[in-house]
Amino acid sequence: MTTETSALAGTPATPVPPANAAHPLVMRIILAVGGAHLINDMVQALLPSIYPMLKANYHLSFTQVGLITLTFQITASLLQPWIGMYTDRHPQPWLLPSGAVMTVLGILLLAWAGSFPAFLVAAALIGVGSSTFHPEASRIARMASGGRYGLAQSTFQVGGNTGQAFGPLLAAAIVVPYGQGNVAWFVLLGLLSILVLSRVSSWYRGHLAATRGRARVLAQHALPASTVRRALVVLALLVFSKYFYMASFTSYFTFYLIDRFSLSVASSQLYLFLFLGAVAVGTFVGGPIGDRIGRKLVIWISILGAAPFALLLPHVGLFWTGVLSVIIGLVISSAFSAIVVYAQELVPGKVGLIAGVFFGLMFGFGGIAAAYLGHLADLYGIAWVYGLCAFLPLAGVLTVMLPDLKQT
Repeated sequence: MTTETSALAGTPATPVPPANAAHPLVMRIILAVGGAHLINDMVQALLPSIYPMLKANYHLSFTQVGLITLTFQITASLLQPWIGMYTDRHPQPWLLPSGAVMTVLGILLLAWAGSFPAFLVAAALIGVGSSTFHPEASRIARMASGGRYGLAQSTFQVGGNTGQAFGPLLAAAIVVPYGQGNVAWFVLLGLLSILVLSRVSSWYRGHLAATRGRARVLAQHALPASTVRRALVVLALLVFSKYFYMASFTSYFTFYLIDRFSLSVASSQLYLFLFLGAVAVGTFVGGPIGDRIGRKLVIWISILGAAPFALLLPHVGLFWTGVLSVIIGLVISSAFSAIVVYAQELVPGKVGLIAGVFFGLMFGFGGIAAAYLGHLADLYGIAWVYGLCAFLPLAGVLTVMLPDLKQT
């Protein structure tokens, strides 16, 4: 299905009905790509979950840990905007199962790797699998939404967040007690993902054939090009601040808990699971609420609303660290679905590009953040890093610069 936007050309567009208005909600497809997203992000979460074990067994520094994350997130991010931009013009259903194959190869190498360079290659393979998955999967979720874009995006995204939550839990149950080789059990999930995505690709091909040649859709707002560009920059900065802050949790929260409260690796993974579980819930809630009350308001509440709790976190004991981490996860995660759909409404017809930028490029910035935070942890200690990152959610004040699409 091809679309066109006049927003970037700076000319007003005539509002038209949503592209999916004539199609019903296809929940089985949304749930399928959400399930594949769960597996994809579970494997992603497995990698940082075993960092403490790898660090101890192979005498890695915090800087090397950060570089593993950077390698993964660069391959998982820099390719995504290009893939999204290409598939906006030339959809490629075969990319979905092909990406899952790359993920399986990364899992196998991670299970048997015995050196820092091998860990980098394994991380890169898992990242390539992710970069080929997100743009097309996000497009499929929107195609199957029946016009309920927030619901579809949040359902798709919550699959990924649920996978991120269960990754550390499964690592604590399967890998940490029994050794690195048990990472290979996750290959079974990778094979399941290949099967599911092959079925989804068949539906995708049929949908593309049914909608080929349909009338193109113009933007439903009359914003000038300069306003659209400024709004996209603000959204990018908001997502960057969110990912920077989230990197402090996904890569280093277990180290923080072990360092400050002398927890075991397994116990620290349970706290990380609680945080990532809260992220999954917040993500699911944010999309439908954005459909009802407006996406800009959800973005306001989500990012800036997390600031007071983030500022308190470095100064409380273990119990309140757990409570505050759950609250932060719930609040700050609710913005992401709203941000993605808001950006897609700003630039219609660029679903893959927008998904690639916000799932990929911003995620890559999170990798840069992880490497930088690891270096700071080596220099000043992990507790100091959490004190610094506590100020990042204050970037939510930038939301004031976003136009209200309901009023345009």
